[in-house]
This record gives sequence, C-alpha cells and structure tokens, in this order.
Amino acid sequence: MKVSDAMTRDLVTVAPETTLKDAAGELVRHRISGLPVVDLLGRVVGVLSEADVVAKEVDERPRGSALRRFLEGPPVDDRFYARTVAEAMTAPALTIKPGRPLAQAASIMLAEGVNRLPVVDDEGHLVGLVTRGDLVKAFARDDTEIGRELVQMIRDDLWLDPSGFEIEVVDGRVTITGDVENEADARVIRTLARRIPGVVEVIAKLRVPQH
Repeated sequence: MKVSDAMTRDLVTVAPETTLKDAAGELVRHRISGLPVVDLLGRVVGVLSEADVVAKEVDERPRGSALRRFLEGPPVDDRFYARTVAEAMTAPALTIKPGRPLAQAASIMLAEGVNRLPVVDDEGHLVGLVTRGDLVKAFARDDTEIGRELVQMIRDDLWLDPSGFEIEVVDGRVTITGDVENEADARVIRTLARRIPGVVEVIAKLRVPQH
C-alpha cells in the first residue's frame, strides 16, 4: 500500500504571511490539529500544528523565587512572540512522496514524533496529506484487501507467479505457503508481507530447494 492510497486530497492550507490568529481559526473551524504551509506556487514551506499556536499562550513570567526569575529570564521559545504563521511554523517540513510505501510514512512519524506528513511531488508541490489517523484506517482494513495486496506485491514487486503460493489471511494473520528459488526470496516475501498495513503476523511456510 502506497502513501497515495491512504492520503487525504481535500486539503486545508495556510500561507506563511497568514496571521497566527487566522490560522488558529482554521484549525478550529475544520477540527484539525495541523496545517501545511504553502507558498504562492503551492510548494510546502512548513507545517503549523496546535503546539505552535499553544506556544503563544505560555506564561511569559518565569516562576519560582525572585533570584530564579532574575537568572532565567523570559521564555526562549521564539514562537511566543510569533504573529504570523511563518514565525511560528516548523520548517523545513518533513515530507514524503506519494509513491512511497505507507510503512515508510509510519516509520517517519514515529521516529520524528510528528502526526502528519505533507505529500509532495518531485517539485515540492503539495498533493496530499497523510496523518496517523490515515494509518489507523489503513491498518483496520479487512483480510480480503490484505490478501489482494499481498498477491499484487508478489506479482509486481517480486516478479513471481502468485498462483504458485497459497495465501490465507485471518484477522490480519497471514499464512503463505509455496516454493521459492532461494532463501533470499523467502526473506523478502516475509519482510514485505509484514509491511502491509493491517498485517499483525506473518507465518511463511516457504520451501527452498536443498542442494
């Protein structure tokens, strides 16, 4: 499953010069937690999240004793003083291409601690948005769809004949039985099958010729 299969195409965006107040209104109006920031050419230049807006609401006055307040001074987070999206957004934005595996999007989100990734074409133009919610929807799909993707993967990615394998998917648990030419092919099939959204376990009963 690729990013393009799961991403949202109905997008809400803001421009760098948009006021933070107006951007916050967009977040509330559309009930979303983040917005891609695009320039006049539609290229992604950053991402604005709820956290970037909340940074405006911290108490500027340091807490604690008078000495501590004197030594620590005001908050150092520049977002506290932001007035426009450009001054508050996270930039450069983490992005992903539509043709990349959905598993890669999940890995980036977990590793970087982000909830969304703008999807861009080769020129950096925004074409979609993939969120953790989209990943959850993909994981929740039924066994028939998982089996169909596994068959397609064997045919298109590995150039093998799917009819040479017996595939069973029950509650996300994949059992694949068949003959392969070598152990390398067996490892690739197991690895790719595990990366299919919705798969919880892979039991590979793949027979390798003994020389």
